[in-house]
Amino acid sequence: MSDMNSAPSLAPRPDDEPPAVPGRLSPLRVGFVLLDQFTLAAFGGLIDALRLAADHGGRSRQIHASWTVMSLDGTPRRASCGVVISDSAPLLDPAQFDYIAVCGGNDYLNEHPPAALLDYLRRAAACRARLIGVCTGTFAIAQAGLAAKRTVCIHWNVLEAFQAQFPTLTAVTDKLFVDEGDLLSCAGSTAAIDLGLYLVTRHCGAAKANQAVRHMMLQGMRPPSLPQPHFVADLARVTDARVHQAVHFMEQRLDDPPSMEAIARYVGCSTRQLERAFGATLGIAPAAFQRQLRTHYACWMLENSPRSITEIAFDCGFSDAAHFSREFRNALGASPRQYRSARLAARKASA
Repeated sequence: MSDMNSAPSLAPRPDDEPPAVPGRLSPLRVGFVLLDQFTLAAFGGLIDALRLAADHGGRSRQIHASWTVMSLDGTPRRASCGVVISDSAPLLDPAQFDYIAVCGGNDYLNEHPPAALLDYLRRAAACRARLIGVCTGTFAIAQAGLAAKRTVCIHWNVLEAFQAQFPTLTAVTDKLFVDEGDLLSCAGSTAAIDLGLYLVTRHCGAAKANQAVRHMMLQGMRPPSLPQPHFVADLARVTDARVHQAVHFMEQRLDDPPSMEAIARYVGCSTRQLERAFGATLGIAPAAFQRQLRTHYACWMLENSPRSITEIAFDCGFSDAAHFSREFRNALGASPRQYRSARLAARKASA
């Protein structure tokens, strides 16, 4: 993957590719800082959105956008999936970039990142390079003290860990990404593509963003306000580790709900102990809580997905549309079709 760091070509551009800003190599300059165990999908999605907008035909010349991949001391970085980026630059002067994108991943529990990294992020902020927290890269930005009085977007799966480390900061999971002016934060995964297209639109225009959309075979750019599909109740005050583990297991199996016996085995207790733990902390039986999760997921799908009622029923782990409709009506007092129509009508009325 050594081509990601190639220098922008200084050869004369074709007549249809004039520099957008005289004296600058490109109107959008992004420096990527890879952290240990970074998420490859988020990094790749963001950098490819830039690459495909930067040149015609996916030729990867850094014309309308440019990028440099960096790491602390220029050392190789291994992604959480095991892929290694071996060709990266050391941390360069942040003043030469419009954005510094900090790409995190599975190392977010490390509460003591290298001081040199934090100092670099502070220098970037001081020279007015905007910071981007990609996936858990926002943890490092917060550790550098650069997220105060700002709202940051966090992936739902690491929200509890973020709140534990930074209890005074405001973190949201109801958006794909958040732009606070000098700090942008992104939930990661495919949301990084949407953030990349957002930056391309801002700096290079909608036509270049649409060019990237077509290359990536997407339907279009999702708005940042689109909520992340997360469906966990607020467990911040729940200290019982068994409940946390059980809820996370349920959440990962929304389309194929595990039995209470399987959940208890996963947690390492009996079903009776699991029921007592849920009753003491949440005031609800685990089976009822699991139904709530699936219903909340169904609500999100009905509001945000074009899939049919039957398809959503299967996605939420129901045996058929009739079973889904009965459970949904019992929970919300309306059929899935009625709920979808009402929510879409309310959205149009408020637009």
